[in-house]
Amino acid sequence: MTPRRRIVPVFVPHLGCPNDCVFCDQRTISGSLHPACPEDVRAALEKARAVSDYAELAFYGGSFTAIPEETQISLLSAAQPWRESGFLTSLRVSTRPDAVTAEKLRLLRSFGVETVELGAQSMDDRVLRLSGRGHTSADTEKAAELTRAAGQKLVLQMMTGLPGVDRASDLRTGERLAALRPDGVRIYPTVILRGTALERLWRAGKYRAHTVSEAVETCAPVADCFLRAGIPILRLGLNPTAELSGGEAVGGAYHPALGELVYAKLYLEKARAAIRALPRPPRRVTLLVADPCVSRMTGLRRSNLLALRWEFGLEDIRVKGGAFPSETVAIEGNL
Repeated sequence: MTPRRRIVPVFVPHLGCPNDCVFCDQRTISGSLHPACPEDVRAALEKARAVSDYAELAFYGGSFTAIPEETQISLLSAAQPWRESGFLTSLRVSTRPDAVTAEKLRLLRSFGVETVELGAQSMDDRVLRLSGRGHTSADTEKAAELTRAAGQKLVLQMMTGLPGVDRASDLRTGERLAALRPDGVRIYPTVILRGTALERLWRAGKYRAHTVSEAVETCAPVADCFLRAGIPILRLGLNPTAELSGGEAVGGAYHPALGELVYAKLYLEKARAAIRALPRPPRRVTLLVADPCVSRMTGLRRSNLLALRWEFGLEDIRVKGGAFPSETVAIEGNL
């Protein structure tokens, strides 16, 4: 029997954050009203132990390395009995780029933290300033270098559609983050949350919402940038919660299946390019993709295949999965 593994999330919303970013409400995003305490860590691990063989503990929200050191130690210490027993195989934290130092990373490493997630959000300093981030793109590059030097895994988070951004800037951010060679990335198109400064800017006409359709158009080439570099995309779009779906997301690019929409768009564009590259217009096409990507190529309710059939006047179009590279779309007979 395959061992059961799960990620155990513990939320510390806004803890350690020196300021409020215009887009942020970690309590709504996480569904957690209060930062976790050591007892919450123990309770979460006890619950996970009942249904899993081993687990990874992840501290999300807030800026973990900016939390007072004694609080960091108390939260991490609460997890150590599970780590010593072998149930807890690793820990991860998320934090700000300007709150990373070699000393802070050594402390995390001493408690078994193997992965550090950096909220880079953008590599455009003007966008960072307009979003109230309080750090620069250079801070992200330095923090990534320090994390690598400490021997820890690096995950980078970016946002699209922030104030002052355009599609080209978002793609440049993706390219610069990919150049840092992270072990994974998360891509979050901007969502306007109720009660945030961004909502006030939006309602005053000073910020134009990044819609779902615009997010799909923007994120498809950004995602392709990471996939072509062999960098896993751990998340695309905010994780759906009852709060977000219930009205706390008042505008912007919130959709429970945003990731699937983006991947479908990405594979549609790859298929278009492959068909256009053929020496003569085809009548029938069989698209070859990696086994896990068949549904992405097909599209919701076969929308991609219908679009390609109409656009190219095809009599028949099919998708075949196999042991192909996940970032490519090929045409049978033209490998």
